[in-house]
Amino acid sequence: MFKNKVVVVTGGARGIGKAITEEFRKAGAQVCVIDLLENDYYIGDLADQQVLEDFAQKVIADFGHVDYLINNALPLMKGIDQCSYEEFNYALRVGVTAPFYLTKLFAPHFAPGAAIVNISSSRDRMSQPQTESYTAAKGGISALTHALAVSLAGRVRVNSISPGWIDTNYTVYDGPDAIQHPSGRVGNPLDIANMVLYLCSDKAGFITGENICIDGGMTHQMIYHNDYGWTLENPDK
Repeated sequence: MFKNKVVVVTGGARGIGKAITEEFRKAGAQVCVIDLLENDYYIGDLADQQVLEDFAQKVIADFGHVDYLINNALPLMKGIDQCSYEEFNYALRVGVTAPFYLTKLFAPHFAPGAAIVNISSSRDRMSQPQTESYTAAKGGISALTHALAVSLAGRVRVNSISPGWIDTNYTVYDGPDAIQHPSGRVGNPLDIANMVLYLCSDKAGFITGENICIDGGMTHQMIYHNDYGWTLENPDK
């Protein structure tokens, strides 16, 4: 169903983005990657407005339209103790501004049946210490998703995915790392890529504005001290 479809994947040179790129290509799509890392289409910094404009112009010059936009690029993760003003804004430019602006640039060129999938994170609803820049960017793209879904209603479906622990090296874990997940294992990039392709397909034609959390059930697990083997160590001692 994706033969000759035009797909844009940000951050598509490694990790989850690479898996998404590979799965679309296996299905016959033309994939346009933008990443700071070396790739076969466009190398550039998503935080730079001129880069975004040049990239969008190249995609349209090469293909004339876009069927699917996958906003996957990874924002900087630094916490309140170490993150500077410039670094925090950089994380937001990569994680929120770039998805917004690429959507704006491609808006006149989305084909009928187009879809956008934004990659957020389960950190859009829960946190570890010292993760503010990343968490803010992921919370922002989750909210941007439903705003765009309403603004683009009838033209483009817009959804987001919030991954939990995804091991991009496809490591198979056992012991506590695995069994702490209600699903019994740590995730891998294909868990996310498969959902991306589903959300872009006609099978998901009645889904828009949604955020789908793929985390092996971790965010639904209530944790209390001394309950089911969970213990909390006082960090002040």
